[in-house]
Amino acid sequence: MKTKVCKNINELPSPAFVCEEQLLRKNLELLKKVQDEAEVKILLALKGFALWSTFDICKEYLEGCCASGLHEALLAKEKFGKEVHTYSPAFKDEEIEEIIEISNHLVFNSFNQLNQFRSKAKGNTSIGLRVNPEYSSVEVDLYNPCAPFSRLGITRKNFQEDNLEDVEGLHFHALCEQNVDALEGALANFEEKFAKFLPQMKWVNFGGGHHITRADYDVDALIKLLKEFKKRYPHLKVYLEPGEAVGWQTGYLMATVLDIVENEMPIAILDTSAEAHMPDTLAMPYRPDIRNSALPNVKKHTYRLAGNTCLAGDIIGDYSFNEVLKVGDKIILEDMIHYTMVKTTTFNGIKLPAIVLKNNYGAYQIINKFGYNEYKSRLS
Repeated sequence: MKTKVCKNINELPSPAFVCEEQLLRKNLELLKKVQDEAEVKILLALKGFALWSTFDICKEYLEGCCASGLHEALLAKEKFGKEVHTYSPAFKDEEIEEIIEISNHLVFNSFNQLNQFRSKAKGNTSIGLRVNPEYSSVEVDLYNPCAPFSRLGITRKNFQEDNLEDVEGLHFHALCEQNVDALEGALANFEEKFAKFLPQMKWVNFGGGHHITRADYDVDALIKLLKEFKKRYPHLKVYLEPGEAVGWQTGYLMATVLDIVENEMPIAILDTSAEAHMPDTLAMPYRPDIRNSALPNVKKHTYRLAGNTCLAGDIIGDYSFNEVLKVGDKIILEDMIHYTMVKTTTFNGIKLPAIVLKNNYGAYQIINKFGYNEYKSRLS
């Protein structure tokens, strides 16, 4: 669709994801600092941030994208145009040739898959294996790639030392929105179990989950850790692939109060949905920050904010405000760009939020709007 420009938030369609270019560039500049000072390559993890209308900005700073399958790889190739690294828990035979053609690196999750596709991949892409360092510091098992019985990555016990022909790299991913101390633990376990194979490799990928752009992240310690690793293995190219660190606190989800109903407390029904538009608030679960609000009963007026679907549990949470909420008021749910936009659904036929980019000049560009066809086209 043709981009429409608005001057203020009240002119925007509702609901809408609003990404701010200034905040995005701030994150990218910090990632570029790590990349340059540590002499590593940082890739954008599309599973966490796939707002391709910003890829012309992102590729000024980052070296490429990591994809989780064919469609993400296609998006990376088409819209980013730099390196494409693809990993999936399992690749499908009917897709593998196209994935190989697109991908600079192709990472297999098992020796079964390596054996199945090695002959096709050999000479056409750099082959890697995902390993499991069996280091677990993620508190929520839903997001823990190294939890007991994890299907993600090959454990040392199951690593076939005599089956590494054509394998050029190792990949591990053990973090979820964590600081450098978690990486230190994961890396120590990785080296303890797999260091003997690194001399024959060309690259190693430290995966994602590095919360580099969070205010309390120790960036200097990360750079130091990466430099020390490269001293130990100077022949290796080192990759990181953060997703949340790119989109972290770069924008918000703007919604509108549609109605206020009473049942023991006032309940504000919004034109958005926890279930359909921000499912991690229910799955994690976590309490999203809302601009100009506080915990219940801290400010004068307390409301329960609820989604506009028939799911009884479509509840965002309880918040207090200085002023009485009215129908038509705008609600700003903070930090809803990373991992949120990529998980939206049309459950109940609810309309997907529009996508808006606020540029460095303060103008709001409506990049995309969605309607009935997005709901209908997913069904038959």
